[in-house]
Amino acid sequence: MDENSQFEEKSPNNINLNDEKVSNNVIDDSTATDKEMNLKYDSKRDVVKGGVLGTFIGLAVIVPGVSGSAMAIIFRLYEKLLYALGNIFKKFKKCFRFLLPIGIGAVIGLVLGFFGVQALLNFMPFAIIALFAGLMLGAFPSVKDQLKGERPTTKRILLFILGLILPIVISAISIFAIEGTESLDNLQFYHYIIFLVLGYIIAITQLVPGLSATALLMAFGYFSSLINSISLSYWQSNPKIFIVYLCLIVGFVIGLFTVSKFMSKLIDRHRAPTFFTVAGLSLGSVVSMFFNPDIVAVYRSWDFSWSTWCDLGVGIVLFIVGIIVAYLFVRYERNHKS
Repeated sequence: MDENSQFEEKSPNNINLNDEKVSNNVIDDSTATDKEMNLKYDSKRDVVKGGVLGTFIGLAVIVPGVSGSAMAIIFRLYEKLLYALGNIFKKFKKCFRFLLPIGIGAVIGLVLGFFGVQALLNFMPFAIIALFAGLMLGAFPSVKDQLKGERPTTKRILLFILGLILPIVISAISIFAIEGTESLDNLQFYHYIIFLVLGYIIAITQLVPGLSATALLMAFGYFSSLINSISLSYWQSNPKIFIVYLCLIVGFVIGLFTVSKFMSKLIDRHRAPTFFTVAGLSLGSVVSMFFNPDIVAVYRSWDFSWSTWCDLGVGIVLFIVGIIVAYLFVRYERNHKS
């Protein structure tokens, strides 16, 4: 009895000590997690990869359906990107160094998209869209890699279907529910609040794979008007447009900071459901690239002359080439990681 009583007296103490050890281990693990998020580029190749990722992020603002964050998953930089954006004020130097090549690439992609891709879209619209759609589809296995070993439960399948439908619904709204283009002239005070919110939503499209900033702007009716506003003559006749730009930028920056933190926590706590949704969004975005106001206008203009068949034929070839190139890159990244 004495031995039992002694054992009973010692047991609670032992349990408390073990609990303390467990608690300490949890704290150490959380601290280690912060340290393990290495944002340092290990080679010039990694710096270039960050720049290429930024280029796709810039292009995503111009080309319907292109998702910069989906490309971040391909490059295995998605979670680092979220971490760097969410901690930019807390760990400025470390995060800024990581984001710098991506930011430079984004500017290049935006300029290239506006002056280069837009010109190509005017020349062979279907072919160029097909190329980017092929790249997105060929890269899908990299998104699927995030779900290895995860069981497709009913809830997860529903989230996948929801993600698949969402980009298509946004495109449908932009085609059938929006009449014409919203003007940027004679704006009222409430319009600037709308642009703040719109900038925030655009940030969401850059951080949630599969969502397209272009499709979203089309859905709100502001894509064409914003693109057409970028000219010296327009700036001279309507200088208030710079307030619009400022509102979009402020909303965008706030969105990047807050949404990146939210997405990081979501992946950390609900990784499998999040990536099932992301997988659906990624496939849905490929469909939306062939189903948006710009490309539907192209379909309606087809007269099945030589130029139409040329655009269609080249588009099919580029679509296949895009799939092959993107998939080979995914395989290369897999081998490099292993």
